[in-house]
Amino acid sequence: MNSEKLQHFIVLAQTQHFARAAERCHVSPSTFSRSIAQLEEELGTQLVERDNRSVALTSQGHKLALVARQILQQWNTLSHSVQQQEELEGSLSIYCSVTASYSFLYDILANFRQAHPKIAIRVHTGDPAAAIERVRQGHEDIAIAANDSALPSNLCFRQIARSPLVFITPQHNPWPIAASTKKSALAQAFSGVPFILSEQGVARKRINSWFTKHKIQPTIYAQAAGNEAIVSMVSLGFGVGLVPAIVLDNSPLLNKVQQLDYQPELAAYDVGVCVLQKRLKSPVIHAFWELLSSSRTPTKNCSGQ
Repeated sequence: MNSEKLQHFIVLAQTQHFARAAERCHVSPSTFSRSIAQLEEELGTQLVERDNRSVALTSQGHKLALVARQILQQWNTLSHSVQQQEELEGSLSIYCSVTASYSFLYDILANFRQAHPKIAIRVHTGDPAAAIERVRQGHEDIAIAANDSALPSNLCFRQIARSPLVFITPQHNPWPIAASTKKSALAQAFSGVPFILSEQGVARKRINSWFTKHKIQPTIYAQAAGNEAIVSMVSLGFGVGLVPAIVLDNSPLLNKVQQLDYQPELAAYDVGVCVLQKRLKSPVIHAFWELLSSSRTPTKNCSGQ
């Protein structure tokens, strides 16, 4: 058994698709399939159930997926600790939303790449609501995520931006809810208004609490995985959405939506970088965290104006 086979299996467990896993590992499908078959032969058990369309882990496969991540993390820590080199080598995986990738990654990675040019950077984008869980499960080393004020105690978090959460409406035919709407009239004002909201995450938790506080029975027209999708659907006139102002400011559809005249009183959206505390023992991750912590770049405040 070698670390490459374990890495292949971890990616297969994440994607549950041989072709996509092979592409992510930068090997041919036949090489990837042979690697998994050799792993099963060495362990003497079936790890995945295959058919023409899907891949599913067996019970033994699920057990290996958990152990394999721990083995690779420990191996990386050990291999780096015994290297007597001036320059660190290895890889660092980062998870973030599409907006975060072009809003923050340059500032975050510029100094790090200069200080550690031999460290390979892998960036995966997706729903920001999944960021913290991907770090907790060991799928990623680092994630750009929102702080929901209830972070697990084993996570370290450093804030890099703050942005209000804002209601947005189509540029043409906006919903006519006045900024002066009294709290006692909110339930009536928003009655029948179709909302486009995130499926989960900080923004969804806060707007749900706001609905409850003001006794609003929301009409949920659609739920989206990702704030960019919310902006897109609002621009098409499907309803009122709730997004961080920083997403709105950086959206290519900025001129097709506008902020609703009435805005909810919600706590600002704190964005930062998070990592598992135990993973800071890895020299690569520790080097990244130390450079990030020593950065003099001030926290960004996004007004949404």
